[in-house]
Amino acid sequence: MTTGISPEFVQFYEGKDFEPGRNGHHYLLRPETVESFFILYHLTGDPVYREWGWEVFQAIEKYCRVNGGYGGILDVRSEKPQVSNKMESFFLAETLKYIYLLFDPETPIDLLNKHVFNTEAHPFKVFDGQ
Repeated sequence: MTTGISPEFVQFYEGKDFEPGRNGHHYLLRPETVESFFILYHLTGDPVYREWGWEVFQAIEKYCRVNGGYGGILDVRSEKPQVSNKMESFFLAETLKYIYLLFDPETPIDLLNKHVFNTEAHPFKVFDGQ
């Protein structure tokens, strides 16, 4: 995508690369991509996930930042995308939280042994059932 930001969804076609889905070329500031990068980095330690997370963060800063906050973009394929006048609450609660955790070298989060995230990206400590 021209902006470096993924669209709402993509479609795959045989013999071709993927394309933004019909009526899915917008970006609503969703967290799922950076959430995946955080989890994959945490589990593998592969620095490529941090590199990709940094690229996403830079693209969000370049294309989605407006006075007083952030807005989704209407077409990720555009060189100068129009920014919506709406910032979803999950952007601060989830998207930016996962980006922060991706780069926090001192995070106490332990996905394999001690913590689980709820659907709003809040970490909860797993209790021993004994």
